[in-house]
Amino acid sequence: MSVHKILPARPLGRNGPLVPRLGLGLMGLSGQYGYSAPEAERLHFLDEAYKRGQWFWDTDPDIQKADKYGDSEDIIGKWFAENPEKRKDIFLATKFGIRYTDTAPGFTIDSSPAYCRSSIESSLKRLGLPFVDLYYVHRLDKVTPIEKTMEVMLALKTAGKIKNIGLSECSAESLRRADAIHPITCVQIEYSLFCTEIESPHRKLLETARDLGVAIVAYSPLANGILTGSIHKVAESPGDKRRVLPWLQEGNIEKNVAIVDQIAEVANTKNATLPQLALAWLLAQGEDIFPIPGSSKIDRLESNLESLSISLSKEEEAHIRQLAQGVAGGRFQNLTGYAFGDTPALEE
Repeated sequence: MSVHKILPARPLGRNGPLVPRLGLGLMGLSGQYGYSAPEAERLHFLDEAYKRGQWFWDTDPDIQKADKYGDSEDIIGKWFAENPEKRKDIFLATKFGIRYTDTAPGFTIDSSPAYCRSSIESSLKRLGLPFVDLYYVHRLDKVTPIEKTMEVMLALKTAGKIKNIGLSECSAESLRRADAIHPITCVQIEYSLFCTEIESPHRKLLETARDLGVAIVAYSPLANGILTGSIHKVAESPGDKRRVLPWLQEGNIEKNVAIVDQIAEVANTKNATLPQLALAWLLAQGEDIFPIPGSSKIDRLESNLESLSISLSKEEEAHIRQLAQGVAGGRFQNLTGYAFGDTPALEE
């Protein structure tokens, strides 16, 4: 069975590789939001994702052991070791640039050439692979000129260790400067009904990406779970990192749950679930938009994939957008100081 015929696919960027319109975020695979399932269960989930034609996988190394998402790369590496013949079907993305620390604020950003080189080697070792299909600069450190980072990324591509180059949480200017060195395949940025800052005429990131033919990979397309309809009060689990989100703080969450309920009513009229409608809305923003909802449960994976068959009229899209305009609480990434990141000019 050919996975290419199962899910609708589009080129990832101008003249880019063909990938499914809906990708798979694997943060939850390593228990980033709390409980981590047994290894056998997680490997089975990857089996089932593959069977359903979901072959656009987005992961990230662990920051404690490596760079960010627990043991996600290790699990994927074990899956490839058990299924070497399936590697050719999977479009695999990973990242570098964030390091967790034991001191406040809990992380540092490093987009230096040296860290880029060491990070890719660590990722390839954990994955047991000679290359990854897409390598992102996860965040820009405000110290390293983007041209310097791109120089080493291009060298890694020339060496065959990465196939495509991506940026994450970059500014429009940084994107233009990077693309001038080598074509950028895509930008990964937060984008959902609750977070449309990428569209802002102040940011100009979506406008710039489209001008350059760069695709948008939308992370947190369900607003960190708020648009699943399952969150009704401030998170109580001490292991759930979503507790820090302004959207979920007292005084904000009550208003946001009310908005979610209104959007859910629209979903009911479409015979869809709330997350299906939220993903369908994002897909309707353009064929250059590729949401990557995270999941570690097979039923949720199946439900998310059904969003690909939901169509929205312009009137429906506009109505849903209007309902979401009243979201309370700012974007968490803006609090980190590294959202829409810029870098210093390259000194001659």
